[in-house]
Amino acid sequence: MLVRTILMLAFGLALNGAAVAQDVIRHRTPGSNFPIAAAVEVPAGKTTVYLSGMVPRVTNEQAARNTIASFGDTKAQTVSVLQTIEQALQRVNLSMKDVVKMQVFLVADPAKENRMDFAGFMEGYTQFFGTAEQPNLPSRSVMAVAGLVNPGWLVEIEVTAVRP
Repeated sequence: MLVRTILMLAFGLALNGAAVAQDVIRHRTPGSNFPIAAAVEVPAGKTTVYLSGMVPRVTNEQAARNTIASFGDTKAQTVSVLQTIEQALQRVNLSMKDVVKMQVFLVADPAKENRMDFAGFMEGYTQFFGTAEQPNLPSRSVMAVAGLVNPGWLVEIEVTAVRP
């Protein structure tokens, strides 16, 4: 009887601990409302899903092929890429709320004095993260790169998601 009681207590503690440990914890940056997590904790036992880098779709079929005009500015490309990521996540039964890490590669925009358009990126990004409908924020890095495979691409994004 004592052994059975000890086993039941241990099992109960394990279940309670497992329930508590299941949640992904997103740490905000103290004193900031910037829409990224300073850190994200993923508990042991969670399935991690790594999505390859996604790039924009052509938005203007009339523009010359493989040009910025054919894919749009940084904001338009960011929205296009995040829509593609959203669709890729849905195919594996996940959503944007499950994204815990994001790496963003931005190319300098000739229309922005050959500087990366971080403001344009943020205008697109904040349509998907930190909204009332989707408040979960990933940890994130944004890097300026010399170029991407296609000369018309200004944005490539890769994400890591965690299965709930």
